[in-house]
Amino acid sequence: MRPPPDFNRLARLYRWLEYVSFGPFLWRCRSHFLPQLAECRCALVLGDGDGRFTARLLRANPQIRITAVDASSRMIASLENAAGPHRNRLTTQVADLRKWEPPDTEQYDLIVTHFVLDCLATDEIAALARHLAPYVAPGALWIISEFAIPQSRFGRAVATPVVSFLYGAFRLITGLHQQALPEYRRALGAAGWAVQTESVHLRGLLVSELWTSQLPQTESRLRFHSSIQ
Repeated sequence: MRPPPDFNRLARLYRWLEYVSFGPFLWRCRSHFLPQLAECRCALVLGDGDGRFTARLLRANPQIRITAVDASSRMIASLENAAGPHRNRLTTQVADLRKWEPPDTEQYDLIVTHFVLDCLATDEIAALARHLAPYVAPGALWIISEFAIPQSRFGRAVATPVVSFLYGAFRLITGLHQQALPEYRRALGAAGWAVQTESVHLRGLLVSELWTSQLPQTESRLRFHSSIQ
């Protein structure tokens, strides 16, 4: 397995690099579905960067508990700092999410991946979704924010070179091996997830998506209980 990219180098500059390159649009992607998460109680956030979304979710939903996993120790430190007084409802772990083992006692009703699936290959995303399946509650939500290349003149003339530039820059700075957008929709669909709604930003260069687990309730419970026996 390829080593994860080293985002420690970007931790202190992450927010400012984001604003300089895309202004408010990456944050708009992350926060688009926040109002629909009021009923969630147990969330798994994978690779939230400096933790702004996690902190906002903790403030917006006083009942939720969040487990946050990131391969960057400095990003985790930033996330913990952002959580502030809500830190008691946050559990963090520095780990490669492809190898991370969820606690046997957890069953998540929300998974969040903001601009992290594009760091993985399609088969790695499929393996991640299968690995998490026993820990997912029936009808769970999966919030995704990602880059995309729309099938349009804008996609060919603007989105394609922008995405290529970003991959090249992150390879140089962080050692990111993945250099093309993965087919995460195919991977998640095969793992029992279905997209419910989406919102596009910057003419389709950025997308926010809300997915739900289609795993039957009885099957989900059986798979969960078998994992803790």
